[in-house]
Amino acid sequence: MNDKQAIRILHNPRCSKSRQTLALLHERGIEPEVIEYLKTPPTRPELEAIIDTLGIEPHDLIRRNEKIYRELGLGKHMSRDELLDAMVANPILIERPIVIHGDKAMIGRPPEKILDIL
Repeated sequence: MNDKQAIRILHNPRCSKSRQTLALLHERGIEPEVIEYLKTPPTRPELEAIIDTLGIEPHDLIRRNEKIYRELGLGKHMSRDELLDAMVANPILIERPIVIHGDKAMIGRPPEKILDIL
């Protein structure tokens, strides 16, 4: 990697896609800052910045198959603020992995998608 911009990954070691994405970075000689977001969840401003960098809406970053999603009655009908509040309070709802490189970010699903921002 030629540039010196730090690469970060919001990572869940229990997630196979997250592990595959981290391995893909390592295979390319990249040692990213690993943020285990379930242990160190993003703050609301951090989450908003990630969503803006991804160029998506909060609902597009929510894991809709999580039990808590149904329990909280979340959905597209909710406001941006309500969805952000739910993700900050319940970081398991945040899709993973997310790789951030400078002013670019990508969800690693499939893991190879992250190559577009490296």
